[in-house]
Amino acid sequence: MSDARKPSPSGAAPYDALLLLSFGGPEAPEDVVPFLENVTRGRGIPKERLQEVGKHYFLFGGVSPINEQNRELLAALRKDFAEHGLDLPVYWGNRNWAPYLTDTLRELAADGHRSIAVLCTSAYAGYSGCRQYRENLADALAQLADEGVAPLRVDKLRHFYNHPGFVGPMIDATLAALAELPAAVRDEARLAFTTHSIPESMAQSSGAPGDPARDTPGGAYVAQHLDVARLIAEALAQATGVQDRPWELVFQSRSGAPHIPWLEPDICDHLEAVHGAGAPAVVMVPIGFVSDHMEVKYDLDTEARAKAADLGLPVARAATVGADRRFTAAVRELLLERAATERGEAVTRCALGALGPSHDRCAVACCPNPRAPRPAAAQA
Repeated sequence: MSDARKPSPSGAAPYDALLLLSFGGPEAPEDVVPFLENVTRGRGIPKERLQEVGKHYFLFGGVSPINEQNRELLAALRKDFAEHGLDLPVYWGNRNWAPYLTDTLRELAADGHRSIAVLCTSAYAGYSGCRQYRENLADALAQLADEGVAPLRVDKLRHFYNHPGFVGPMIDATLAALAELPAAVRDEARLAFTTHSIPESMAQSSGAPGDPARDTPGGAYVAQHLDVARLIAEALAQATGVQDRPWELVFQSRSGAPHIPWLEPDICDHLEAVHGAGAPAVVMVPIGFVSDHMEVKYDLDTEARAKAADLGLPVARAATVGADRRFTAAVRELLLERAATERGEAVTRCALGALGPSHDRCAVACCPNPRAPRPAAAQA
């Protein structure tokens, strides 16, 4: 054992604020198409196509759950910080809808903050889950520089997919979902760990150069999800006494052109396949998502459940971590860990599974932009 120690709860320096950075979503029917125009800017997608894509949102009154869920997480983080004597303000900004990232950074600067830790609501490596957030940060900082705003330091906290505060709530949520199934099928139910599908090429280039996970099929993106899935499956085996329960990593929410290979199988195709193979029930576990936003509410709770109903296949869906107290505590620990590291102190980094704690600063060639290189903040 080294002499590394856990950081003191009072040790947030050099950071003077935390930024919760998320994707954003529409909050009224009239917001849907403008929101999708923000998401797809530069791709030349006609408005008529965006209206078709937006039908998922219209099924929910044109409101994405994500903003309200971020408000809950924001309040939970502030509460956790206050309870642990951490006098650090927490702000919130989005990439694609209000409150916009640039506006929030401008507010941070106006309030006198100069050194900001950033929590992105994406747990894994990958272009859309990590580098694109850092590109958006770079764009916002460049705009503020053009406006004459004093320079800001922004440091993204490391990937938290294998932190106990993320994995633990997912284990408990999976056990709760399993208990929802009829007792007669519970012990034979399969686990389908779900995450957002991305192009195969983007998956393969995910992670940092030199990271062994990047050299595995699917790159770091798939390797990290598989590591979390194994942890949950092993915990379920211990809790239920059911050994060798079948499980798979499956994908959802594909949005790309049909001729471009994306990660498969899709959750609905998977449900059909395992039903045909005789599976009596399935628990869907959305390990790729931090909150129950639209990809969970529509792709799993609506579309996948409808497919299961057509098949006569019993299914249950585990909850995401949301504002679980263990997750907010994990955010505090990640913040204090990074602050202590920046001060040159030795710290113990919490991480479960086989891959170990992620890096603090992303390499320049980490999770490259599939279209063309662009400036990115918070990198080595």
